[in-house]
Amino acid sequence: MPLYEFRCPEGTQFEASFSMSQAPQSLDCPTCGQASRRRISSPRLSISGTAEFKLIDSTKRSAHEPEIVSNRPPAGGTAPATRYTHNPLHQKLPRP
Repeated sequence: MPLYEFRCPEGTQFEASFSMSQAPQSLDCPTCGQASRRRISSPRLSISGTAEFKLIDSTKRSAHEPEIVSNRPPAGGTAPATRYTHNPLHQKLPRP
């Protein structure tokens, strides 16, 4: 069922779910009781498969399934610095 946005004259915004054939043009506001008009908004399409969704999914997963370290880091010296950016302008920034 689609989710519709409404806004009352007081400025309260809320959402309600209706079938497409039964979506009203106005609805009573749950806080003040005044007639609220339906707003035109962009559709909420699925974000699955996007980089944002993968990041959210991996963050949730890491909270319950943290990565296990099986080997110790190599002894002696430090590992080379990891390059976090590919922007050539960042090469000009001062290094610590």
